[in-house]
Amino acid sequence: MTAVIEKRSVPRHRVLKGATIAFDGNGVECTVRNLSSNGAALDVASPIRVPPSFMLVIEADQFIRRCHPVWRSDKRIGVAFD
Repeated sequence: MTAVIEKRSVPRHRVLKGATIAFDGNGVECTVRNLSSNGAALDVASPIRVPPSFMLVIEADQFIRRCHPVWRSDKRIGVAFD
């Protein structure tokens, strides 16, 4: 078995929360898959529509953070909080 080396400075916790990527009066629905004090991984229908900077809003938790994408895959993006 190969050990996985964690590169994040703060460990993320698995979650499954509905959220909104808010920018310029628009919103794109997403699902938060993991979360830390420094960032998150988000599932989105199309990462192409995600701007270079936006607010992540998790209404159920009254959570709002400005963030920016740091990596992208087919339908998931990793974001860092500003």
